[in-house]
Order: sequence, then structure tokens, then C-alpha cells
Amino acid sequence: MPLPAPLHGVIPPVCTPLDARGEVDTASLTRLVHHLLDGGVHGLFALGSTSEVAYLTDARRALALETVVKAAGGRVPVLAGAIDTTTSRAVAQAGTAAALGADALVVTAPFYTRTHPREIAAHFRHIRATVDLPLFAYDIPVAVHSKLSTELVHELAADGTLAGVKDSSGDEGALRRLIVALGGRTGRRTGPAPGFAVLTGSELTVDAALLAGADGVVPGIGNVDPAGYVRLYDAARAGDWERAAAEQERLVALFAMVEAGPESEMGRSSSALGAFKAALRLLGVIERGDTAFPQLPLSEGSVAEVARRLTAAGLPPVR
Repeated sequence: MPLPAPLHGVIPPVCTPLDARGEVDTASLTRLVHHLLDGGVHGLFALGSTSEVAYLTDARRALALETVVKAAGGRVPVLAGAIDTTTSRAVAQAGTAAALGADALVVTAPFYTRTHPREIAAHFRHIRATVDLPLFAYDIPVAVHSKLSTELVHELAADGTLAGVKDSSGDEGALRRLIVALGGRTGRRTGPAPGFAVLTGSELTVDAALLAGADGVVPGIGNVDPAGYVRLYDAARAGDWERAAAEQERLVALFAMVEAGPESEMGRSSSALGAFKAALRLLGVIERGDTAFPQLPLSEGSVAEVARRLTAAGLPPVR
């Protein structure tokens, strides 16, 4: 479906439920998409970090995306991660995503290899020229070890290469500088790319990002409580910053579930993704809370902590 310009609202990065063999649980994934749509989200981002894209084979990636597209049924845009180490590999992922019906692509800078900003710019331009879908840059330096500069994003927005950026850098100052460089807040931008979307991936500071002029949010914990992020977004759009801040604080407390797994026993990714999936299982949305190997599973005590966080946030478990 055509994307609004700029893309805006709540666009959760969709978890990928797995069965006991590590295969994509398409029935659970379909229920999850319906859960997100029922929460009022404005789009879906499949095959991102929260989707465990790095752990999925190409066949599993394709099955997950196909399932999300089918379940969405054209009701909201589906963005697909074409995330891989080099340009040729990302182009292959992008072509598959286009063939499966994705409405837009989300792509990181190249990684593993060390690249210059000119090479990163060429990477995005080549993908956009090769696969005719709107292209969003995914700025996640903790994973790819390079930060997309304000100057580079501005250049690629101005020449039409990029339709937007998902900023998961955690650098709130850089996010604000980018919004200013693009011409200010949504609806009042005077820069060269008024339809360019700035999406924050920092789910704990969404109210501040929206106040600064961001167009939307891509929240991992939005899998668990999509309606909460929609309420936050709607309050911000209405200028009710007190209500937005109150909703944000409730979501901050809910997000603390990502620390349920002790740091001495497991990685932070295992803890966070395990918590999201445990919460979705407890809410009756997905069948199992398994994460992809070799991530470690949450203990019973950690799952109990997730359940406590759900109850405190007004989302009582049903299992």
C-alpha cells in the first residue's frame, strides 16, 4: 500500500514467535499481528532486531515476512528489514521482500567490513536504485559500529534516496539536530525533504522525541502494549503533554521487564527478547516464549518478574 509522507505513528518491530524446533510459528505470528492491529498501530516493521532477524535463515525470514504481510491484509504498511553485511546481500534480501509484498525497506549501513561515509551513501543509493520501494535507514551503531551522521542523512533525504530514518542510536542530541537540519517539526518543515520521516527507536523517551518533532516510534515493547504507545502518540499529537508523559512513565515501568534476566547469567538481548516473548505468551498472544539459539531462556523466576510487570502496568496475564 502507498506510504503516507511522512510515515508516522506507532510502528512496532514485530517479534518472530518460534516453535520448539526453532521454526517460525506462523499461527502465533498471525495472532501477534492481529494483536498489534487491534491496538491501533499505524504500521508494522518485520525482520528487524526485535524480530531476531540476525538469527533467521533466509527461508525463515521469508516465511516470517510473508506471514506478516498476509495477516496485515493491507490495513497498514509493512516495512521489511533487508539487513545484511554488504550491499549485494542486502539487495538480495530487498528483492525477496519486494516479491513478498513489503511496502518499504529498512536497511542498515554495511557492517563487519569497515566503510567510509561515501561508501555508506553509495550503499543506500544502490539499494534504492535496484529495488523500487521506499527506503528507510536504520541507524543502530551498537550493532553495525558506525553512526549515520546528520549530514549524511540530510544528503540522502534531499536527493530522494531515503524516505526516512529509524534512529536507534540512543543519541537524543543527534536526533534533535537531525530534525532541526531537516527543517523542524512535522507539518512545519521547510527543508528539502518535507515528506521525510524521523522515527525514534528509543521507546523510553518517545514523548520527548515527539515534542522535538519526530514523526513516530518503533518500540520493541510495543509488541506487548501497542495500545499504550498509540495512546501516547495520540496525546502528543493533540498537544496533551501531561497525558503523554503519564503514559510514557507507565511504559517505562513496563519496559523494565527487559532486565528480568540477570546480567551475570545471560546477554541483554536474550533478556529483552525473552521478556517480550514471555509477556506475549502470558497474555495469550503467542504459544511459546522461545528465543533463537544460542540465546538463553529466561528462568521461571525471571518469567515471574515479567508477569509482575504486566500486572503493574494493567495488563494482567491470562496464563
